[in-house]
Amino acid sequence: MGTSVSIDGVLVDPGTASVPVMDRGFLYGDSAFEVTRTYGGQPFALGAHLVRLRRSCERLGIAVGAPDDALRAEIAAALDAAANPESYVRVIVTRGVTEIGLGVGQGQTTRRIVVVLPLPAQPAALYEDGVELATVMTARSLDGTGAAGAKASNYLPNILSLASARARGGYEALSVGAGGEILEGATSNVFIVRDGTVWTPPLELGILEGITRGLVLDAARDEGVEVEQRLFFPHDLYTAAEAFITSSLREVVPVVRADGVVLGDGRPGALTRRLHAAFRRCAEDVLASERG
Repeated sequence: MGTSVSIDGVLVDPGTASVPVMDRGFLYGDSAFEVTRTYGGQPFALGAHLVRLRRSCERLGIAVGAPDDALRAEIAAALDAAANPESYVRVIVTRGVTEIGLGVGQGQTTRRIVVVLPLPAQPAALYEDGVELATVMTARSLDGTGAAGAKASNYLPNILSLASARARGGYEALSVGAGGEILEGATSNVFIVRDGTVWTPPLELGILEGITRGLVLDAARDEGVEVEQRLFFPHDLYTAAEAFITSSLREVVPVVRADGVVLGDGRPGALTRRLHAAFRRCAEDVLASERG
């Protein structure tokens, strides 16, 4: 198993791969990115991830610098070079090198980076036992800007939130907005189940439009499960029958505690398991459609 790196379409030695210190992605976190994984060596929902990458770049005012066909070819070449059974795939687009300073109008040279790593197996205990969330009051880096909801690389608020959550015994940090509303995890979207209905925060709150989030919503509707995108608060989480988080790498992870409060009977819920299975079926359909 191996690591591979492509910069602007050229495969480079992962041990010496670098970007200039004047690259704005390095200086300011001025870049957008996407992360996906492979199933059977095939990158999952790549079309949806590239759509979201372009949307993020548009919100940030960054030119992607290559058509989707070129991006797909660069990703495929990096996957072939890594030769892993399954891979983690990260695609980054930086604003590149400009004149020093925060102004973005002069001398942009967009840079594309693809990083492929071996995909680690998720611990079975995540799904068998569930996890605990810890709520954190935080201001996310793009809150209050026109780029809210973009997947930008400036993740310092997420890093600090997760560190705070881990110090309190949480597996994942759950961001709470200024009005006390639940937003999203540091690296995930969040769902709760109340009276048989699945609730998840609406995109209008500036949360990330997760690819797995969207597929789980589709799977729930296919299963005849009522879904509401709505505001909810920590009390709603603490008194929920079930809860779960979603992400591309982890799929659907049951939540059994939040801020030390046991949810439901303290075990992964039946509806959570059902939706995880439904997501897997939906994922197989996505992979089949992308194989063409």
